[in-house]
Parts: sequence; C-alpha cells; structure tokens
Amino acid sequence: MSAVDIIRAYYDAFNRQDMEAFLDLLADDVIHDINQGERQTGKETFRSFMDHMNRCYREQLTDMVVMANAEGTRGAAEFVVNGEYLATDSGLPEAKGQTYKLPAGAFFDIRDGKVARVTNYYNLNDWIAQVGV
Repeated sequence: MSAVDIIRAYYDAFNRQDMEAFLDLLADDVIHDINQGERQTGKETFRSFMDHMNRCYREQLTDMVVMANAEGTRGAAEFVVNGEYLATDSGLPEAKGQTYKLPAGAFFDIRDGKVARVTNYYNLNDWIAQVGV
C-alpha cells in the first residue's frame, strides 16, 4: 500500500469505528502527538487513548484530502471533524450531547507499511466555543 492508501485506510477504519483495523495500521512503537497535549508512544497506549475518546466523542471525518511525499515516508491529511460530545472530558466543558464541526489535520510518518507517527491538529478554542454554549 502507498502512504496515501495507508492514511486513507486509517481514516476509513476510524469512520467505521473498526478499532481493530484502525490499530492494525499502527507500528507497535507508534508515536502519537496529541493536539495541544503530550506525546504518547506505543500501540497499547494509543488503544487506551482511543477507548477514552470513543467514550467521550462520536466523530465522522469528511472532506478528506490526503497527500504524501514521493518516497512514501511522510504524509498529511486535512479534513472536517463532525462530532457529538457524549461524556464530559476532564478539564473541558460539560457534555450535553453538543455537536461540533471543526477543520482539522494530521501529519504522518510511514515505516514498513505502518503509521509510525501521527500528529493531530485542530483549534481547541473553536471546539470549546462550539460546545461550551
């Protein structure tokens, strides 16, 4: 699979909520740079992160644009996050089923056909303004 194919498969699995297929695309030592947060390492840590996220949020990603370098070692995606805030996340506004729509993006390192690093970005202040109502 090309880097673009890997990134598309990653987001397709995310949108289907197929966490096993999603996690299978990650290297065991994957690096995950969380938006405005910490760097986490390892597939099992990523699994725990996704368990938490799936409890608090329901999201579908649309308007996906994926690109990669010629070597297939780095890639990026830009998309729109269409979400629902299901359960209050620590330090954030109270969840009451609010919906939100955010532009977002991610950067990837690809190694041996797997995602070796993913760095996510979205505007947290925009999200808070949408759900904090």
